[in-house]
Amino acid sequence: MKLDFIEPDKLVIAKINMRAKGRDPDVGDIEPSIRKRGVLIPLLVRERAGAGPEDIPFEILAGRRRFTAVKNILREGGTPRPLPCAILDDGDDADAVEASMLENLARVAPDEVSQWEAFVALVKAGRSVDEIADTFGFEPATVKRILALGNLVPRIRNLYRGGEIDAATVRHLTLATKSQQNAWLALFDDREAYCPTGHQLKAWLFGGSAIAVSRALFDVAASGAAIVSDLFGEDSFFADSDQFWTLQMAEIEARRAAYIEAGWGDVVVMTKGDWFRSWDYAHAPKRKGGRVYVEVRDNGEVAFHEGYLTTKEAARGERGASDPEPKPVRPEVTSAMNAYIDLHRHAAVRADLARHGGVALRAMLAHVIAGCGHYRVDIEAQRAPKEDIAESVETAPAEAEFDVQRRAVLGVLGLGAETPTVTGAPGRRIPFAGVFARLLELPDPVVLEIVAIVMGETLMAGHDAVEAIGLHLGTDMRRHWRADAAFFDQLRDRENLLAIVGEVAGEAVASANEKEKAKALKAIIADHLDGTNGRAHVAPWAPRWMLFPPEAYTARGGIGSVRAHVHWAADLEYMIEAEVDADAREDGSPCSDVETEAVIEVPPLAA
Repeated sequence: MKLDFIEPDKLVIAKINMRAKGRDPDVGDIEPSIRKRGVLIPLLVRERAGAGPEDIPFEILAGRRRFTAVKNILREGGTPRPLPCAILDDGDDADAVEASMLENLARVAPDEVSQWEAFVALVKAGRSVDEIADTFGFEPATVKRILALGNLVPRIRNLYRGGEIDAATVRHLTLATKSQQNAWLALFDDREAYCPTGHQLKAWLFGGSAIAVSRALFDVAASGAAIVSDLFGEDSFFADSDQFWTLQMAEIEARRAAYIEAGWGDVVVMTKGDWFRSWDYAHAPKRKGGRVYVEVRDNGEVAFHEGYLTTKEAARGERGASDPEPKPVRPEVTSAMNAYIDLHRHAAVRADLARHGGVALRAMLAHVIAGCGHYRVDIEAQRAPKEDIAESVETAPAEAEFDVQRRAVLGVLGLGAETPTVTGAPGRRIPFAGVFARLLELPDPVVLEIVAIVMGETLMAGHDAVEAIGLHLGTDMRRHWRADAAFFDQLRDRENLLAIVGEVAGEAVASANEKEKAKALKAIIADHLDGTNGRAHVAPWAPRWMLFPPEAYTARGGIGSVRAHVHWAADLEYMIEAEVDADAREDGSPCSDVETEAVIEVPPLAA
């Protein structure tokens, strides 16, 4: 055998080459290296028997993949270069076949530890991961995975090289800290102890459950949770499962609140590990009382099953369906009017609340203890279904009164009178240290006024809290509200209009105008409220729907869902008063709310 360099056009694949049959092989793994450095390992060739002057003189016994890569490069315009070849001595075909098989079978990929040793040497020599990947035809991620074996203590690498531990075990050990690896080696050496391997090892490393990052419902990047990457797999894992479950359950509770706000009657968060067995439930839409079941599995996966009842409940519903369905009763007020009422009552309550810091503090404490779908230190957006309702609330006397108090608090805290809110909003950073230092300088009554403004900004419109606080404070809507165009625009029900005419003008006037159109009835009400067109002035006035507690004009009711909780609100008021009466200061004097009648006038924080 002799070595020589032979031009590519003088070579052809021999028919007895063990890789000669079929289509050209895939050479994507070696082509980058050959393109950069050329063919480094000689091809095994022999002279073609009976080849004439015009024929190709040499045939390749082993090296088809290298030769195919060279042809691909030449077809793309590469410069032809002679290829290193080991020319086999003359012999029979059996010798040629044997040589081809030996050359191909000898090219067995080295084990990963050997690859790691080679890659580490290249890294120390200044090669980057991308350069190593390009040289050996690997993906950069593959090189990183092999380099991850460097996280292993030497003994584990040697055990792997010697075949005493399998590939799955060693790959999971790359996720372990050095102390965990040493603890695992102690179990490995103790023949009486259980030594976890394979997938059991992953559970052992993560304290019983390896929770993948893909299972998180929350924003992982924003959470700051510690993550461990599995370079040999396609996922990453949470290093602290307790931290994961704290964040995951908080997100589940937030989504539960969103479902309730969307109109679902109930959201059942199942015990972790319990399975939602579909055969135990039947589909039921939201309007027929269907629930949302939240299935929480031990591996962190969460599934939301919308619109279900238990099979027993569904069966009872079907039996009841045979009875004649009662005619639906049209609510007394429309949803838009409900929104109008809720927003104005909300504005009035927080205007009163701005002067009752003690009540606000207790309300805030009640929010923390009892929870509220709105209470995540979010600012009440006061969203209205129509522009005229939004404008009505923005220009309401109660809103202006609250804004005066808010601007005073902004000045005291040194945040500037043009800052939109006292409570921090997303995207706006309030300097904690400066505000905290300022609060330490302020007397308790002023701090309580600040608490009242923060409570007012975060008080949820339409929530039970508005009802409870308004009842306790005795909020009088007639002081805070005046009928405006937006109110009359939502007032369309003739039965309601006649009832209000009777309230402001008397039953005789209502009876006399019973056949009049809605426009005429609205005009009568407006004239009495303004004292115009010769009608008696009725002021102040507010519709029964807005009062605390609210009342209906007709038997139809339908003043909004929160008014169904009036009794709950009264109970809460009673409990607050009972707690205040029962408590006392250290000197024996009873506790009482701190109230201030004037807008606070404390100099603002110096720049």
